[in-house]
Amino acid sequence: MNNNIHLQVKLTRPDFELDVNLQLPEQGITAIFGPSGSGKTSLLRAVAGLEKIQHGLIRVGSQIWQDTQQNICWPTWQRPLGYVFQEASLLPHLNVQHNLNFGLKRALKSSNSARLDATKSLQESIELLGIEALLQRMPHELSGGERQRVAIARAIAMQPQLLLMDEPLASLDAARRQEIFPWLARLRDDLKIPMLYVTHSSEEVVRLADHLVVLDTGQVKAQGPVGAVLTQIVNPVMVGEDAGALMTGCIGVIDSKWHLARVDFQGGCVWMRDAGLHIGKAVRIRILARDVSLATSEPQNTSIQNQLRCSIQSITPDAHPSQVMVVLKCGAEEVSARVTRRAVDELALQVGMPVWAQVKSVALVA
Repeated sequence: MNNNIHLQVKLTRPDFELDVNLQLPEQGITAIFGPSGSGKTSLLRAVAGLEKIQHGLIRVGSQIWQDTQQNICWPTWQRPLGYVFQEASLLPHLNVQHNLNFGLKRALKSSNSARLDATKSLQESIELLGIEALLQRMPHELSGGERQRVAIARAIAMQPQLLLMDEPLASLDAARRQEIFPWLARLRDDLKIPMLYVTHSSEEVVRLADHLVVLDTGQVKAQGPVGAVLTQIVNPVMVGEDAGALMTGCIGVIDSKWHLARVDFQGGCVWMRDAGLHIGKAVRIRILARDVSLATSEPQNTSIQNQLRCSIQSITPDAHPSQVMVVLKCGAEEVSARVTRRAVDELALQVGMPVWAQVKSVALVA
């Protein structure tokens, strides 16, 4: 039985050709990442049936939504999907409750069982997105983040098999983006609906994505689990100050005296600021390459508290000729360090060599 999402899409644009063949997991958030004009939205619209493709296959689980060889093409209204756009398209003359009800008109005209399921799903989406207090408000009375939460609730109330999100935070300012991040993370963790999430924001990728597809001029530049893609050295996705590693672990110890929390992962641990999380809580952390230094012996008498025993996996030239990127294996995880070529020479660093990684800063991202 098929348990993944197969997207084989080929369509021609005046400035590029979108040509992808992707096998994606049928769970969690798959981020479609890349610069403007790389084909991200075109891919999403093709999945929704809003773009005519010259050749391809769109299969979600065991359902074939489109197959040009078999002349199968479900219209958009038949595809069990939810679509969230950059701008929340709420009807301005209806309050939030009526906007949500309007989105369910098709289900409410169906059988009694479908009507009950739709009503239950709508209530669950209201609770999941925390919009109970907004139901009687008009759209103009909502903040940008609140409008997007309503739009997402409306989409998931339709009980879609696939949720499409086209840069849902792009129109929000920094404060509103921070406001809505926890709700998106809750969707990822609580819902069983797979999501395709278009973005060109590295912050959204590291905070939300489970799987990552990188597009460039209509072609797949990289794809895979988000942590593996972000640490790859050949055709790096994150460059400059954004280069680094994404790791998962759990809170192992709380040091209440110093307001610190220890994150344990397979093969090591690091300390970070106590964010009020309980012991055993799963977390996602980010360690930037610029915040990692190397030593050939165990550091002594240093203010850097996080020291990881690692081995060198690779040493690759960086963007500037004075620097290199060193990929380290630390237990089951990979960490990157950006150091100077002179340091590599003076320390005689080589692939396979054991070293100590000193981590100056750890960021909690999820």
